Parts: sequence; structure tokens; C-alpha cells
Amino acid sequence: MSAPIIDDLLRLAVENNASDVVCKTDKPALFRLQGRLKPVDMEPLAFETLAGFVENHVPEFLREQMETEGQIDFAYELADLGRFRVNGFKQRGTISIVFRYVKNRIPSFDQLNLQSSTLVRLAQARDGIVLLCGPTGAGKSSTIAAMLDWVNRNQDRHIVTLEDPIEYNFTDEKSVFNQREIGIDVPTFELGLKAVLRQNPDIIFVGEMRDRITFETALSAAETGHLVFSTLHAASVHQAVVRLFEFFPPEQQLQARRQLAGSLRGVIVQRLIPAMEGGGRVPALEILVADSVARNLIQEGKFEKLPALLDAGVESGSLSFNKDLYRLVKSGIVSKVDALKVSPNPQALEMNLKGIFLSEGQRILG
Repeated sequence: MSAPIIDDLLRLAVENNASDVVCKTDKPALFRLQGRLKPVDMEPLAFETLAGFVENHVPEFLREQMETEGQIDFAYELADLGRFRVNGFKQRGTISIVFRYVKNRIPSFDQLNLQSSTLVRLAQARDGIVLLCGPTGAGKSSTIAAMLDWVNRNQDRHIVTLEDPIEYNFTDEKSVFNQREIGIDVPTFELGLKAVLRQNPDIIFVGEMRDRITFETALSAAETGHLVFSTLHAASVHQAVVRLFEFFPPEQQLQARRQLAGSLRGVIVQRLIPAMEGGGRVPALEILVADSVARNLIQEGKFEKLPALLDAGVESGSLSFNKDLYRLVKSGIVSKVDALKVSPNPQALEMNLKGIFLSEGQRILG
């Protein structure tokens, strides 16, 4: 049984549209609301309360991990509320827990304020790799869920997911989902990835591109006719592509560039920005669609030219952050002030908002 105070706290968080709940021993809980932490008016949480929650709800087979590694990921579900992604960890001899609310209803592109055309195009790819990037809490899982939900409603595909833990539960429509949770359905990502190609998938979703083994398996799956979705912690398309090659030693860089150039279908980088009306936050995207020009730049290792390609990518569907920020400001969805705060080039965005646009395309191949 869970301590009633924890369940009550989670209910209060959902009622207030909090995305996360941060619990630390001997401190009141905090809610993350619209990206900011706000303390809850309550008594400090006792060590016994937090330690008891972990003890009662960590799956049996993961208990040793909590003892040996000092941290654990698992899922917690309240029957009348939904699922929470839970990370419990030791901190200066005490226990802290962070809860992330996992919404049961899969959001649509419209609900997320996303332009769907390029995302649908990537979701329709027959094979290759599509990466969704951004910091923790940027809404990557929601965007991938919206893309997979579009596939589910429009195409007959077998979709196998490997997640730690599962964040959205899909109901089969035109497609068939098999969702495997690490630690419950399969012990590790590595074992799940070894088996996945024998499970006859059309689409594979790997929760996170964690290491070289994950990336090499994803490349192998893409090269054998599968579409692979995954996430990566990166702040820009340029950084994401560079990070992928950090998995390989120098003598293997050339072969890795050739493989990725042939397999990459798109890189989507997402940031959340406060919305003007109705509160909450909305995503701004940077998108690289891997057309022939992008593939050549990747194969030749000219990663520094990718940002210019995003600005020039009208026909391919590529999109720079500034272009999407421009759309959000002009649509009245976010304020100019907030857009300029997160822009990678606020001076250029300021000019765009005044109606001044400079062509970037000539810099790509120069």
C-alpha cells in the first residue's frame, strides 16, 4: 500500500496540471508548473514516507539495483488517475523521488500546436532512423506519441516499442502495438534490441539512443527495411548529429558517416516555450529532413553547414528554430519576448519579425 500522503499529492499535482512532482526528505514537495518549480503548502515529507513508498512499489527484480546503484526507475499507477514515471534515488543518506505524470490520452498534432506536414512525412517513411531530440522535459515523448498515433490511425504497421518505462499506452487501431517495458517485459535494452528484429516489426521505437550498441542496432534495423524512432539529448540538429559520431572511434568515423547518411530520415529538436493564452507550454521545433544535400553534408563530415540548410529547407521540409518561433509569434501563440529568449539567433529573429529575411542557402555548399 502507498502512503496516502503520496497519493493525495499526486492527485493534487494532476488537478493543477503539474508535469512533475519533486519530493525530498524533510522538505515540502514541489510541483513543476509551466516549467517552473513551485513549493506545495504542506508539511515536510518524512524519510519514512519516501523510503516506504520506494520499498512498497519498486518491482522485486529491481530492488538490488536500488541498493547497488542508489537509483531506480519504475512506473506507478493510480487506478482513478493514471500512470507516473518514477525515479527514486539516494541523496546524502536520505531518499528523494521525482514523479512525472504520464497522460493516458495521446495528444494530437493540433493539441500540441505542431505543424503536422513534415512530421507526417517522416512518420510515413518506409525505413530509416528518425530522432527526436531536446532536453529532459521538452515533450519529446509526446511528439513521438503523436507521430505513432498518426501511423496507428492511418496505416497497417506492426510497431514494437522498448521503453524505460512505458509512457503512453496505445490501443490498436489500424496498426498493432507490442510495448515492452525494460525491467518488466525484458531485462535490458540490449536484450530487447537483440530480439526485436525477430519480432517482425515495421516500426521500432527505442526509448533512448543510449550508447554505441543501441545506435549500431538501430542502424542495422534501418538498413534492413525498418523505420526506427528514438530520442537523444541534444540542443540542436548540429549537436545531435555530432553526438551520434561520438559513439565511434576515429578509425570508424568514415564508415559511420556513410551508414548514417544512408539511413537518417530526419532529426527533430524540440524546446518548450510558455504559451500566451491558457497557460501551459508549447513546443518550438528545429527539423532536419535528410534530403540529398543533407546526406552529402553528413557523409563528408561537413556538420557545421547543417544550420544553414535548415534555413534554406523550404522544399525539403527542414525548419530552423527561428522559422518556427516566427510562426508561433505571428500566430499569437507565444510572446515575442519569450521567443527571443530561446532563439539561437535573436538578432535574426528580430529582423524576421520586422519583415526582413536574409537568404542562407548560398552558404550551404560554399
